[in-house]
Amino acid sequence: MPHLPSGVSRYYAGLARSQDPDADPIAAQFVARDQERIILPYESADPIGDSRYLVTQRLVHHYRDRALLLVSDRCATYCRYCFRRHFTGNGGGQITPPQLEAACEYLTRTPAIREVLLSGGDPLMLSDQDLGRVISRLLSVDPGYVLRVCTRIPVVHPARVTEDLASLLGSAGSVWAVIHTNHPRELTDQFRAAVKRLMRAGVAVLNQSVLLRGVNDNADTLEELFRGLVKAGVKPYYLFQGDLAAGTSHFRVSIEKGISLMRELRSRLSGMALPTYAVDVPGGGKVPVESSLLRVEADAYVLRGPDDGEYRYPREE
Repeated sequence: MPHLPSGVSRYYAGLARSQDPDADPIAAQFVARDQERIILPYESADPIGDSRYLVTQRLVHHYRDRALLLVSDRCATYCRYCFRRHFTGNGGGQITPPQLEAACEYLTRTPAIREVLLSGGDPLMLSDQDLGRVISRLLSVDPGYVLRVCTRIPVVHPARVTEDLASLLGSAGSVWAVIHTNHPRELTDQFRAAVKRLMRAGVAVLNQSVLLRGVNDNADTLEELFRGLVKAGVKPYYLFQGDLAAGTSHFRVSIEKGISLMRELRSRLSGMALPTYAVDVPGGGKVPVESSLLRVEADAYVLRGPDDGEYRYPREE
């Protein structure tokens, strides 16, 4: 089983009021705990099945109209609940020119793909020059691509979001930054300034959060987070149920609790501030929990997948 590295930016470590992961919701996200050694039978280093849909060494093609390009295996902060731990910190660094060429050759042969997600690791760990090279090569395949840059950098290292970087992204056509915040204390002045730089350059910004035990698994925290994001100009996009990543059971919240939280938030927030509560069903793909849940059994939630099949997500204590 690949080992997820430990590492945190000086900036993000400074947001923690304690280094005790059981006492502080920021520290909980970057301080490794002994519970990571507990690996349940249904957990995996690749819980969403990247390897099943890998069409070149760095390109994942799961959904018909979009593909995921793994441009770097490095992160400025390694989140302890990471679902891509088979690759993160273990995937060989940044994408090489031959790997990029192989991905682009596949994209050229697959015109159904209209969106390309840049992910990893974190794509903004690349230099501006290297990131520009990747974007330019992708757009040479199809100038009409919608590009999503999936990054936690504005949250864990906002100084990296310079005017030059924002200009690079904003000049690349239709570019969306999909960022990742989990707690209202992450919404600092530095974070808001980084987001503003992106938006001034013409980059739209969405947010994905993960529902995490001991971090944000209560309505007050989530309400403050989503209100703060909207005020910063960021649309709350997804609230993800925890993936079945190896050694992360101590972070997961039950789906019943997630549904209850969404019901409470719906009574407090406008639709603009509400994300979709979603889960990547093992072997199936991403689905909205509330409309896809078919039934609850003694040991599992049964959900309807994107292919209309039934998929099971374990019911944990």
